[in-house]
Amino acid sequence: MADIETLKKAIPIAPLKLIVLKGCQDLGKEVNTHLVSYRKKDNIEEDVGINLSGYQEDNFIVDSSCPRFGSGEGKGFIHESIRGSDLFILVDVCNYSLTYKVCGRLNHMSPDDHFQDLKRMISAANGKAKRINVIMPFLYESRQHKRTKRESLDCAFGLQELVDMGVSNIITFDAHDPRVSNAIPLKGFDNFMPSYQFIKALLEDEPDLCIDNEHLMVISPDEGAMNRAIYFSNVLGIEMGMFYKRRDYTTIINGKNPIIEHEFLGSNVSGKDMIIIDDIISSGESMLDTARMLKERGANRVFICTTFGLFSDGLTKFDQYYENKYIDRVITTNLIHRTDELKKRPYYTEANMSKFLASIIDALNHDVSISVVMTPTEKIHSILKKYNNKNSLPDI
Repeated sequence: MADIETLKKAIPIAPLKLIVLKGCQDLGKEVNTHLVSYRKKDNIEEDVGINLSGYQEDNFIVDSSCPRFGSGEGKGFIHESIRGSDLFILVDVCNYSLTYKVCGRLNHMSPDDHFQDLKRMISAANGKAKRINVIMPFLYESRQHKRTKRESLDCAFGLQELVDMGVSNIITFDAHDPRVSNAIPLKGFDNFMPSYQFIKALLEDEPDLCIDNEHLMVISPDEGAMNRAIYFSNVLGIEMGMFYKRRDYTTIINGKNPIIEHEFLGSNVSGKDMIIIDDIISSGESMLDTARMLKERGANRVFICTTFGLFSDGLTKFDQYYENKYIDRVITTNLIHRTDELKKRPYYTEANMSKFLASIIDALNHDVSISVVMTPTEKIHSILKKYNNKNSLPDI
């Protein structure tokens, strides 16, 4: 949770309320549980001598829904008062498992459908809440963040649409390109990284991991993931390597130029464990090719860490690569929908982000600095020290 001494010096800007859209209810319930626990333990009301309305509650989640008509049209409906509240709306635009009927036919919800439901809920809340904040872990259309030819700028326009509707802050995780925040320069845009949670999950599952240059290396699967890999290598004190993709720019398949070959830049990987770090597993083709080429170069174990596991082409190829010992572990966060099949895989580990997200919400509600949360280097060094001393991992 956020630093207690800092919170004691800052009164919340308004009573906290959460709207959890359908599709991320499991994550929302976990976040709510942590928030309830935080505020019952911190005793801020007693310390500051002020009775803060709505500060300690048994539940911060507001009853809401997005019902649909037979034509497929929908509406946002908030079933209780949110007047004067600091409202946080949580949405998972990647949850394709949800369905609705259009003229009797079943339709799966797309990111566009989730984004439209988000706008419906903002429309239902606008003018009542003191402040509206949107928590969108996977940023809507974040992979269409720049224009190279005659292309739409979906992510930028989506952000502008939200702030035009009255949203004050947008909270996201591991944005594909955080510079898209330039589209809304006068509004809050916070981009958080799951670096600490990745390292904690990896150390819990791999108790024999040796964190030094002789035994471990961080790999960027392409030039786009360089910043993530550089941070990991620096904070862990190990070397980094990278692959870059040679593409056929004369052809477009499934909306992108096909990869001809991966080229590797880095030192010898023979006998070392590899951590491949990136933001998204979509089809997984690029990540799996990287793992295979590392193994062919003599790498020992290969661990894949990605914030968002979409697995848009299913798990069959991952199963095959695991059986063929090309990959040893896949770690993703619980920020978006994961199938039950994925959770049962022996190679899968979940990096739980609910406590981290609850801390972010608590700090923002108090309107205090979140710089410590955004750069968790100190916490990573602490967990590494405990790991090296063979002590139990902290519950942070």
